[in-house]
Amino acid sequence: MSVMQVEVVSSEQNIYSGEATFIVVPTVQGELGIYPRHEPIMSLVRPGALRLTVPGEDKEVLVAVSGGVLEVQPDKVTVLADVAVRSAEMDRARAEEAKKAAEAGISQAKDNKDLAEAHKALAAAIAQLKTLDYIRSHKK
Repeated sequence: MSVMQVEVVSSEQNIYSGEATFIVVPTVQGELGIYPRHEPIMSLVRPGALRLTVPGEDKEVLVAVSGGVLEVQPDKVTVLADVAVRSAEMDRARAEEAKKAAEAGISQAKDNKDLAEAHKALAAAIAQLKTLDYIRSHKK
């Protein structure tokens, strides 16, 4: 079984570092499936669920990403995410509340800095909700 090294990093922490046999990344062009020895590419990441198939694991490793940059090399995939959260750390009620607060922050922003922070928070909440929806729709 062929594997590749995967690094998923946010500005706050290293979310995942290890091997994977397959990864699905939400990009601005759509979901991109990557196997080892993939052609080198770079792409912008959109909010959504990043899914990793890890050797020896029965379930996918899921990470909500709010945006960022994807770099693919034949033996390594790097995702530099604006915000990233592992699925085990997510809570639907908290994510929905964060979405509402971010939407309110957008409408009440006093300057560009406040507006940018509110948009970042909104993207993070949307990513978590999309990941939680994916989990719910794929339960066995």
